[in-house]
Amino acid sequence: MTPTTLHCGTCRAELTLPAGERAQVCPYCASPNVAVTARSAHDEPLFCIPHAEGERRAKAALATWQRQLGFFRHPGVRRAKLEAFRGVYLPAVLYSAVARASYSASIGEEYYVTETYTVTVNGKTQTRTRRVKKHEWVPLSGRADGWAADILVSASRGVANDALERIEPYDYGQLRRFSTGLVAGWGVETPSRSTAECLDSARGELVRQLEGKLAAFMPGDTHSDLRFSTRTEQETATPVLVPVWVLALAFAPDTPALQVLINGQTGKVAAKVPWSWPRIVAAALLVAAVVAAAVFFLRGGR
Repeated sequence: MTPTTLHCGTCRAELTLPAGERAQVCPYCASPNVAVTARSAHDEPLFCIPHAEGERRAKAALATWQRQLGFFRHPGVRRAKLEAFRGVYLPAVLYSAVARASYSASIGEEYYVTETYTVTVNGKTQTRTRRVKKHEWVPLSGRADGWAADILVSASRGVANDALERIEPYDYGQLRRFSTGLVAGWGVETPSRSTAECLDSARGELVRQLEGKLAAFMPGDTHSDLRFSTRTEQETATPVLVPVWVLALAFAPDTPALQVLINGQTGKVAAKVPWSWPRIVAAALLVAAVVAAAVFFLRGGR
């Protein structure tokens, strides 16, 4: 029997299932709008990180994550049943490049001065002093070159790049040359984002990383108005497969399922769990009532 390729009309993911296996709903978004299609003509990945977390361990990690959700998160997520749980290989691009940046900023050196001021106490004017922190600002500009390596971006429309970031990192020392035998028996998603889209995401992540490094590099006590421009050279974009467990968690009626991802190598769990606003409002009102009561009693009950 040949593998089955499923196309989701909602999140546009394309997942290839093992031979003879069928799915009625999308594992990424729980949409029933899934059609069987011919396999898309995409380049095969060059490398793959094998699954290390078995289903039992992944479910245990998920159950622990579910129990440890904070009180102010939606309670339905904690109570939801862990169903439609699937291990897949997610298509991604591993990006590296030489980054060359030109930057400018204002560097602040702190110093203190003593100021004199007057106050009136019981009708008498008093002179007092205080220490005031000030800054001396000096312009700084320069260049910074570096090698940005192992930036992983999702090549799936079913899994947003920020969702993949939340379950990183992966150990790239475990990369293996791709072979069909390595992924046999697992769902394998076909890339549904173009190379150009993946490169745009990777370059955006590179710029964010560079901004953090430049901010940490700035001398002085503080800095402001950091600006920089970047160009990249020697870019590489390697198609890879990374292991994930995915669950579309139904936690409330008439609400889209919550996508929960588990790193299939480390067991790290992540999801964008909504807040419980009724609980937040109730807690705020309770705190306000306690503060009001405390003020009332401190004033002698008047």
